[in-house]
Amino acid sequence: MTGTSADEARNNARAQLREDALRYHEEGRPGKLEVRVTKPMATSRDLSLAYSPGVADACTAIEEEPANAARYTGKGNLVAVVSNGTAVLGLGNIGALASKPVMEGKAALFKKFANIDCFDIEVNETDPKKLAEIVIALEPTFGAVNLEDIKAPECFEVERICKERMNIPVFHDDQHGTAIVCCAAAVNALKIGGKRFEDIRLTVSGGGAAGTACINLLVTLGVKRENVIVCDRKGVIYKGRPDLTPEKEIFAVETEARTLADAVKGADMFLGVSAPGMLTAEMVKTMAPHPIIFGLANPIPEIMPDVARDAVPDALIATGRSDYPNQVNNVLCFPFIFRGALDVGATEINEAMKVACVHAIAELARAPSTAEAAAAYAGENLVFGPDYLIPKPFDPRLLSVVATAVAKTAMETGVARRPLADVEAYRKNLLSSVFRTGFAMRPIFERAMQTSRRIAFAEGEDERALRCAQNMIQDGVDKPILIGRPAVVQDRLDKMGIALKAGVDFELVNPEDDPRYFEYWRAYYDLKKRDGVSADLAKAIIRTNTTAIAAVMVHRGEADSMICGLFGEYNWHLRYVTDVLAREGRHPIGALSLLIMDSGPLFIADSHVHEDPTAEQIVEIALASAAVMRDFNQEPKAALISNSNFGSVNQPEAAKMRRAVELMDAAGADFQYEGEMHADTAMDPEIRARIFPDSRLKGAANLLIMPNASAASVARNLLKTVGKGMGVGPILMGLDGKAHIVTPAATTRGLINIAALAGV
Repeated sequence: MTGTSADEARNNARAQLREDALRYHEEGRPGKLEVRVTKPMATSRDLSLAYSPGVADACTAIEEEPANAARYTGKGNLVAVVSNGTAVLGLGNIGALASKPVMEGKAALFKKFANIDCFDIEVNETDPKKLAEIVIALEPTFGAVNLEDIKAPECFEVERICKERMNIPVFHDDQHGTAIVCCAAAVNALKIGGKRFEDIRLTVSGGGAAGTACINLLVTLGVKRENVIVCDRKGVIYKGRPDLTPEKEIFAVETEARTLADAVKGADMFLGVSAPGMLTAEMVKTMAPHPIIFGLANPIPEIMPDVARDAVPDALIATGRSDYPNQVNNVLCFPFIFRGALDVGATEINEAMKVACVHAIAELARAPSTAEAAAAYAGENLVFGPDYLIPKPFDPRLLSVVATAVAKTAMETGVARRPLADVEAYRKNLLSSVFRTGFAMRPIFERAMQTSRRIAFAEGEDERALRCAQNMIQDGVDKPILIGRPAVVQDRLDKMGIALKAGVDFELVNPEDDPRYFEYWRAYYDLKKRDGVSADLAKAIIRTNTTAIAAVMVHRGEADSMICGLFGEYNWHLRYVTDVLAREGRHPIGALSLLIMDSGPLFIADSHVHEDPTAEQIVEIALASAAVMRDFNQEPKAALISNSNFGSVNQPEAAKMRRAVELMDAAGADFQYEGEMHADTAMDPEIRARIFPDSRLKGAANLLIMPNASAASVARNLLKTVGKGMGVGPILMGLDGKAHIVTPAATTRGLINIAALAGV
């Protein structure tokens, strides 16, 4: 491609991006934010509680004890993003009004990544003292303040005044957020390079807000001030330079260097927070071996990564861009440091909390990546190394890891007004909040952690099974068994950066060459020889059918449970599971699905096992479903769903469900149930009260027993897609947890949930 055509392509791409960005901000509801009511507002009673006269009681409670504001209002989860628009991204001083899309975006990131509510506040005030006074006056409204895009040196004064006079955290993200993420990347770069903070020489291009904060935090981590040379637009900041401001005087050192080229000679690390093209390939070649080069100017860094790497192939490089590895992105920090600070009622974000944030982010990059992060960054190798020094923003563990470290440090340093009673429980709560299924699954995970279970994965070569096995091993309790070809399994583990080895971390069963092959086919043959299965057929099945192999392992006591179904039809897997494990009174009763809805958990049965169950089977499904729900600490309120409302229709399906209710009465079911009824009658007590005021079902149903598999499947899929329900299951009932069959659409998180259920 010629230079002209390349420029044309870039211009076209930029024009398209502008068009898309403007449409994104304009279409539908303009902007990126809205305010929602969080309490019921449907009746006059609700109104009397929300406003007059009930609101007066909340007011007096806060007047008596100001800390009650966090109990009775949203203050404890509300952050102000404040800017005067004097240093916006790469746009410069565009003014407060023009900065609003950026501040809305910042608020949206708070909500997305840490569920923190935000008001963006754009202020027409450039005088730092007056701006600080405005921010200070907002303290009664907010739990914390994020100062944003205020130019240096005014930003230093605004933050200093606010921190001195406010009793809530005030954090200038352009300074400290950049510094924290930069330092996390530096921690790992030094680890790879075999160097220590105490020993390195650091050259910095840019003495503004971000550069100052980065230097200060690097010094806190161990870098010696005498080993730091800072350059601004006029060259090296050296002692005796006549034009230095008080802020820059701090960084003045005794040195003969006068230019960036002089300063970077022999340096172990270059940090650029200045302007494009400041560092050249020739300069990089003069640095110390294995140099660390962080060019953070945006959108064009101080040196392009490919230029730096061509100059020194083993250089460790980070930028501020998302299209290169190791993006120093503040979103890795600010939502989570605020989350931890808010949750303990911190009065400030101190240096120790920042350092805790640095190490938490750095450690997370060294841990094996999650399936969720891998899916968000398909095609990238998220394995700790030169191209993966810091985690990706969509790593779901950031919230629990970073916020917990920050909250714990706030408590240890005495700035937490509401200390946590149980730090580990807090960490688990945060992790659960990321995965919507987490809260509902917690009782199951707690039970699973109490015993060591051997779980066989029939599709052991599948990436989801491998990541699930990794999760189990990290928990340190369960023992996964993977059925798959050794070379394939190891190759996929290596590509995913998962440091597990067959025979050491997990058991591997090779379907092509396992020494127990004779014992397995013989066991299968003995079980099925009077059902038309010959010895030759048994041999062929065990050689090729991993579901059958897993079932035989459970039958022989070599595994406590099995999971299959990552490919193929559900009923195909069910056939082999039933052939082997439906013994000693066990038989498949039904498949129960859990959906996490905004209104709470909702269970639906049976979507897979019985296409058209009898009334007797409906009862068995309902009783088994109720038992499973109690494992989730959910008290069942079952509705038997039909096209009839309490006898309004006399069709065979309605009669079947009506008969099932009679059989449940006779069986003495010990939970609330009612039927037959429409789905809306089940879910809306007001409709039910009008149609059948004598119903024994109180409130909305949380267990829907469907008349057939088709109805259950349709309801489940509609609620997952249109209703945005998060699914767990299907949970196979009737086999004592010895087998579970997932569907090909299962995610790694879904598989982890099923693995927790297996054998419990």
